[in-house]
Amino acid sequence: MSLVSLGGCKDYLNIVPDNVATIDFAFRLRDEAEKYLFTCYNNMPNYNNITGNVGLMGADELTTFYPRESGRGSLDLTMLRIARGEQNVANPLVNFWDGANSGKSYFMALRECNIFLDNIDKVYDITLAEKTRWIAEVKFLKAFYHYWLVKMYGPIPIIRQNLPISSSVEQVKVYRDPVDEVIDYAVSLIDEAVVDLPETVSGQAELGRATKPIALSIKAEMLVMSASPLFNGNADYLGFQGKDGRQLFSEYNAEKWQRAATACKEAIDMCERAKIVLHRFQPGQFSVTDSTKNMMNVRSAVTTKWNSEIIWGASNSWVGGGSYQSGPIQSMAMARLSPYTASDETQTIASLFAVPIHIAEMFYSKNGVPIEEDKTYNYSGRYTDIRPATQAERFYIRAGERTVQLNFDREPRFYGSLGFDKGIWYGMGRMDDKATNMWFVEAKTNQNAGVIGSDLYNVTGYWPKKLVHYNGSIASTAYQFTAEPYPWPIMRLADLYLLYAEALNEVNGPSADVYNYLDRIRERSGIAGVRESWTNYSNTPDKPSSKDGLREIIQRERMIELAFEGKRFWDLRRWKLASRSLNRPVQGWNYRGNDETSYYKLQTIYQSTFTQREYFWPLSEGSLNINTNLSQNPGW
Repeated sequence: MSLVSLGGCKDYLNIVPDNVATIDFAFRLRDEAEKYLFTCYNNMPNYNNITGNVGLMGADELTTFYPRESGRGSLDLTMLRIARGEQNVANPLVNFWDGANSGKSYFMALRECNIFLDNIDKVYDITLAEKTRWIAEVKFLKAFYHYWLVKMYGPIPIIRQNLPISSSVEQVKVYRDPVDEVIDYAVSLIDEAVVDLPETVSGQAELGRATKPIALSIKAEMLVMSASPLFNGNADYLGFQGKDGRQLFSEYNAEKWQRAATACKEAIDMCERAKIVLHRFQPGQFSVTDSTKNMMNVRSAVTTKWNSEIIWGASNSWVGGGSYQSGPIQSMAMARLSPYTASDETQTIASLFAVPIHIAEMFYSKNGVPIEEDKTYNYSGRYTDIRPATQAERFYIRAGERTVQLNFDREPRFYGSLGFDKGIWYGMGRMDDKATNMWFVEAKTNQNAGVIGSDLYNVTGYWPKKLVHYNGSIASTAYQFTAEPYPWPIMRLADLYLLYAEALNEVNGPSADVYNYLDRIRERSGIAGVRESWTNYSNTPDKPSSKDGLREIIQRERMIELAFEGKRFWDLRRWKLASRSLNRPVQGWNYRGNDETSYYKLQTIYQSTFTQREYFWPLSEGSLNINTNLSQNPGW
């Protein structure tokens, strides 16, 4: 049974014969037990929509208008409320502790995993090989759910086993365990599991199920997080104690970085054995230029389903199209490229995901360095200088069309990741990049992608094109957009390479290995290596030669390469940079402007807010009242 079809498996236990105990029935036969295995998977985050993936709109990569202006249709903008600093204790937003406001409790997920492990031996018509593998999968999922709870809440109670029904009131009032103990427990589960997990899955029906590369990559990511400043010697939390008096955060330990580096290399080696390699765009029957290939490499690495770079794709989170009311990612990220009727209620292009200007500025220049460092880039004129695109620039910007300097002379990932006024939108049925009819964005008011009376529009002038599959299609009217679905990429090889480079730099500073793994990703996108780029073009040419300088470069590489993939939200937190990066005006172009003069003016959408206490979610007042042995996170 494919994990793709698990949408209704959560409720299958309710369908049992009269007078039969639910758990006994679930583990009576192999097929029922397999359904329970899939139930354990089905607790994973809903990466494919804005209500389940806090990384999409919870930071500062994507925004939209808020509150909604005309209110046509329903759209849950809870994640944007987090970005605006509206988290609270009474009724916490995105509450994965007890499931309120999120629909998922990861403690309930852990309970279901333990039920599986406690009962799988009751199944008589299952082979030893199957049982061994299923146990390994559920141990991995237990580690994964512990990991997610730590990311959100910091120290949590370790759920080694379910307490019996006969437990007293005091026995169920568990304490929070120190972060390091939780991480060590999750790592031990993965170490136990990986021995019995397959190296690759067998057939399409198993895609998304745990494998050795998946388990080792999540272990590596977990240990990098544990070694990072938020968790490793964080002075802001060193005095934080549980109700039992234990210190919940520890002093700085440099060995955590070595442990993380070792785990990253082990995961990379396993991925190589499993033939997981960096993806390259395959244009099919069309012959396209290197400019388009370089632009499309990162976009297709995300949207091409089960491509060679995907370590773990979320089979329960397919990214498709559909009605705007449900908040599907491709519909939200898509720009309208052809005329449409504003009053049409079947509109399938929501066009609501807007990328702030500071994220557009984050991408490198064409020389592979930050635009504010590039000695040759017209940085002072980035907001004001407007010119037409030349024939040489036509693969990125429509030749002869005028746009602002910020959109010129940028690296291929800028053009592969962002849609913008006069920018080429490759694909959507037009695959010959040398043709004169390539789709391009017209973003000013009353143009195709502009505001023409609908409340479904982009408020900054930049679209996260990277999230839209290039094989989608649009007809003569944009409301006939059809998306090509793909599973959300939880982990891809470029992510793992960057984690390894980060850990190596923290252990020993700059080295050939660090540059190597950074440059593999840069080369794939058509830009020169780190040292060459900084030496030739940066006004800080020595930056890659120091640990601090290279750390900054690695962090920016992650934010560029993994933009809009839900990583920045967590990275800014673990690096303890959220309080600096997430307190700024969220700005864009004047989307109501109808000419160059009025459109290319900065406007503030809102002021993003982040305070020290927001590094970790609050526990709800209800949870604290039920379990008086739980201590609240500092600041709440």
